[in-house]
Amino acid sequence: MSNKKENKRLLSLDVLRGITVAGMILVNHCEGETFTPLKHSNWNGMTPCDLVFPFFLYIMGISTYLSLRKYQFKWSATVARKIAKRTILIFLIGLGINWLSNVCDGDWGWSNLRIMAVLQRIALCYCAVSLLALFVNHKYSLHIVFGLLVIYTVILLTGNGYAPDDTNIAARIDYALLGKSHLYTHTPIDPEGLLGTISAIAHTLIGFWCGRAMMKSETTNEKVMTFLLAGAVLVFGGYLLSYGLPLNKSIWSPSFVLMTCGLASLLQGILMYSIDIQKRSQWTTPFLIFGVNPLFLYVLSETMSIAFWKTGINSLLYDGIHAIVTNDCWASLCFALTNVIICGIVGWWLYKRKIFIKI
Repeated sequence: MSNKKENKRLLSLDVLRGITVAGMILVNHCEGETFTPLKHSNWNGMTPCDLVFPFFLYIMGISTYLSLRKYQFKWSATVARKIAKRTILIFLIGLGINWLSNVCDGDWGWSNLRIMAVLQRIALCYCAVSLLALFVNHKYSLHIVFGLLVIYTVILLTGNGYAPDDTNIAARIDYALLGKSHLYTHTPIDPEGLLGTISAIAHTLIGFWCGRAMMKSETTNEKVMTFLLAGAVLVFGGYLLSYGLPLNKSIWSPSFVLMTCGLASLLQGILMYSIDIQKRSQWTTPFLIFGVNPLFLYVLSETMSIAFWKTGINSLLYDGIHAIVTNDCWASLCFALTNVIICGIVGWWLYKRKIFIKI
């Protein structure tokens, strides 16, 4: 084991990001009946499908630390423009995807436009954590995480926060501030609603803290131990907390934050050990393709899905696959993988030409 300080780019960070984005595309494009691990939990509980978005927020927290570190975490006009531009761009792209979906249903207006969604939550979490990184001493990061989760817990416990209906405080806040017509329509609780953004910010801030702890470690071996230790503590804490506050993605419960951040940290440590120390990187290229253009490929997958649905390509593709793969669940998986592969081909073209689209 080397004791020399190592500053080179860690391949495993891009690989984890790529695994996460490919996973997001996979679970978003299952068609019809599919395997349980590829479905979100109905309410309390957690499936592998529920891990992909939390993993992305966690790795975004790490990336935010690495990005702002280049500016010594000092406020400037350049940094302000960078944060504002990225926040607004990601939020507006998310709104644009929602509007495009409505247009394909024949609704060109704004009265039924869903305001919050995955990209919008990403934008808000990025903005909040970036501002905290610039204006608050980093040694208080975990204090802020603790404070946010305590406040959120109190709100949940006093506001019927685990009710799967419109009496839930999360639903009531969204109805009051956004309006029912601007929310997710498939469940009473918008899974990317305003209230859950509190704990999602804490979630991203945990990733930020892990990024800071990683960079303070002198060697890659120490970085691995940092991730593994943090992961073990977070998973154990999330498990204990789940007895009083069950795991729940829809409300982004505090136990869900700790458990998913812990699992992401453990996976990052394992990948770092395998890829950056053991140099077992032969298998990583497919995930690097997604990892270096993550948000672009995610946006591509969402717009492609809408376009395919509007033109009838989705039905033709699924029916063609189902004619060969007669089992519903396997046909659904093959269909989802086809979408991942199509996005991967675009990503491979960009990767080979060293084109990295920043969103």
